[in-house]
Amino acid sequence: MSELYIPAGYRSVLSVCETQKAIWSLKRIFEDNLSAALNLRRVSAPLIVGSETGLNDDLGGGERPVEFDIPETGGNAQIVQSLAKWKRLALKRYGFRAGEGLWADMNAARRDDRIDNLHSIYHDQWDWELVIGREARSLEFLEETARKIVGAVCDTQERIRRLYPAFGTSLSKNVRFVTAQELEDAYPALPPKERERKFTESARTAFVAQIGGRLRSGGRHDLRAPDYDDWALNGDILFWSEVLDREVEISSMGIRVDERSLERQLREAGAEGRRGLPFHRALLAGELPLTIGGGIGQSRVSMLLLEKAHIGEVQASVWDKKTISGCEAAGINLL
Repeated sequence: MSELYIPAGYRSVLSVCETQKAIWSLKRIFEDNLSAALNLRRVSAPLIVGSETGLNDDLGGGERPVEFDIPETGGNAQIVQSLAKWKRLALKRYGFRAGEGLWADMNAARRDDRIDNLHSIYHDQWDWELVIGREARSLEFLEETARKIVGAVCDTQERIRRLYPAFGTSLSKNVRFVTAQELEDAYPALPPKERERKFTESARTAFVAQIGGRLRSGGRHDLRAPDYDDWALNGDILFWSEVLDREVEISSMGIRVDERSLERQLREAGAEGRRGLPFHRALLAGELPLTIGGGIGQSRVSMLLLEKAHIGEVQASVWDKKTISGCEAAGINLL
């Protein structure tokens, strides 16, 4: 079921037309900031991949991709859910070296995602990936990269506020780091998402690390597919939204699996059958570069920086009747 939260007294700072102009400016500014911070070049990215390639992601491990047949090829294809695996292959094909990376303007459909203020079945991301050396497979490098992304977001906000002085909130560049296990230890009675909310309310800008593996309680903080992030070297970036009075995750990122962590995580997830897929064979054979990467939600960043209450104010998607009628009654314009 969809959920809709209307902040008391909410009114958009910008009109619909002004919002469209601001989104365009925001995206251009952030793309330049991100490229400079991480040494990335823009590349073209696929909307669909072959079903047999193993390149599509199942995210938390069970999300169903949108799949269809292609009469001309005699096979099936899927709309991408993310580009985590595709980007790693692209880095190899394009001959990128350590310290060099790419970003792509990703559009995806996630049919099983929920619909609420922050979620839609349509996803738009800045998907990025950077080649690293084996010595960079560490929490220290992960945290350093997260700080650079947070800096790119905050620098973009400063530019947007100069263009639109009516905006009043300010994001913090000071990132507080915490592991999923530390959150469980601090708030054992709360479910994982409530732990994130509690921590981010105090931190204002947070990075929750080591997501996917089992916690000491036996549960998991959140689900992650076993074949892209190393569960010991990943995390999410969260900002506190003054408009929604809650945390907003803008990025999931991580140092990607190497041969050993892929073997371990496939066993733990009961997904060893994937070993025979082309991507997984190449990785296990040591044929792919070591990388760090992630996705940064374009609509989530736009919401934060343009002080919006609903993701439908900054993206065009499909909504249920409850969301449409509730937003209309509250004066929230869905694109």
